[in-house]
Amino acid sequence: MSDSQLPEVVRVARDLIRIDTTNYGGGNAKGEREAAEYVGDFLSGLGLAPQFYEPIERRTNVVARVEGRNRDKPALVLHGHLDVVPAVAHDWSVDPFAGEIRDGLLWGRGAVDMKNMDAMILTAVAELLRAGEKPERDLILAFFADEENGGVEGSALVVRDRPEWFAGATEAISEVGGYSIPVGEKSAYLLQVGEKALMWLTLRARGRAGHGSRVHPDNAVTRLARAVEALGSATWPVELTETTRSLLDGMRAICGDDSDDPDRIARAAGPAEAFLASTWRTTTNPTGLEAGYKHNVIPDAATATVDVRVLPGTEDRVLAEIREIVGDDIEIETFHRDIGLEVPFEGSLVEAMVGALDRHDPGVPVLPYLLGAGTDNKSLATIGITGYGFAPLKLPRDLDFTGMFHGVDERVPLDALTFGQRVLTDLIRTY
Repeated sequence: MSDSQLPEVVRVARDLIRIDTTNYGGGNAKGEREAAEYVGDFLSGLGLAPQFYEPIERRTNVVARVEGRNRDKPALVLHGHLDVVPAVAHDWSVDPFAGEIRDGLLWGRGAVDMKNMDAMILTAVAELLRAGEKPERDLILAFFADEENGGVEGSALVVRDRPEWFAGATEAISEVGGYSIPVGEKSAYLLQVGEKALMWLTLRARGRAGHGSRVHPDNAVTRLARAVEALGSATWPVELTETTRSLLDGMRAICGDDSDDPDRIARAAGPAEAFLASTWRTTTNPTGLEAGYKHNVIPDAATATVDVRVLPGTEDRVLAEIREIVGDDIEIETFHRDIGLEVPFEGSLVEAMVGALDRHDPGVPVLPYLLGAGTDNKSLATIGITGYGFAPLKLPRDLDFTGMFHGVDERVPLDALTFGQRVLTDLIRTY
């Protein structure tokens, strides 16, 4: 298929994937400047006036406001992030930054998280403006840096230093929601109405340095390894919230399974099982280890990084439980901590999102869920904006879409992108 035959949403997503915006975390990133300039040029071409904010060199954010028909209504924020997690090229079937189209799918880092949604936002707005239309209400389009590092050099600084950009806005929509999953022999869409809280911890063990040939019981590496194994293999109990109870009730009704075991119900979601199972329990996943500098030298310290995600409001309790698991001889430092979110599955915006999906895929239920990870909605919440996950995608039942977040061979069907762009255009035209 030639470029001219590709839908615009596919071309824009592909262009963004080809701009390497890898974010290694901790301030080590290639930067989003070129991607932000691409977005700014696109918005300028629609007659909008994008504004840029680069509080840290190359960590560029871009925002534009679209005037709506009814300016008495609160503004709606449509936002995405421009950075991506690293991709190890030799693990992939394709060049992760080539934006290759193969077998009816767009491949590349960001195809799922979340340059797909960035493209859907841009092209949905473009469809209206080029037709001489306006959205129903003012839209604030925001494209942030550094989301993959918790937004500390992106959305957190934007809402702190440029809160006026979001004047009049009360609600926002962004990534990781609105997509379809199998539920038994049927399907459902998940609409994200909450996010688990985030704690990125560093564990540190200390010991006594020495020669690697010695009998040496005071070994920091051994001490840390015991703590990491204990925490990484900890079994955390199921704790349901209003959102996850509603999700499970909806799934039971769809698949006809009245089990009271949430993990059994999650199996009906096929490839999305593990993604859902993480939403009703704490997760504590070790993600990095560092110690030593030579084979025959026992180091005096060793560290591990741990990604901890907890249900909103349980942060301090879980931190105390982690202390018990790893033991008093392990130091715990908090590298980054952010809030959890949960809002009711109700209200005019929820009804509008559900209605838009039903108009384009009639009769398929829409269920609320609590995201096991986090988005830039956390930053917007600090200035009073309620956020939802709604990047609508109608997906093949056998595609492990949720497994491709930060995974290998990230890809999205072309027809899912065009579906999402149509649904999003419908939403902003009518809501």
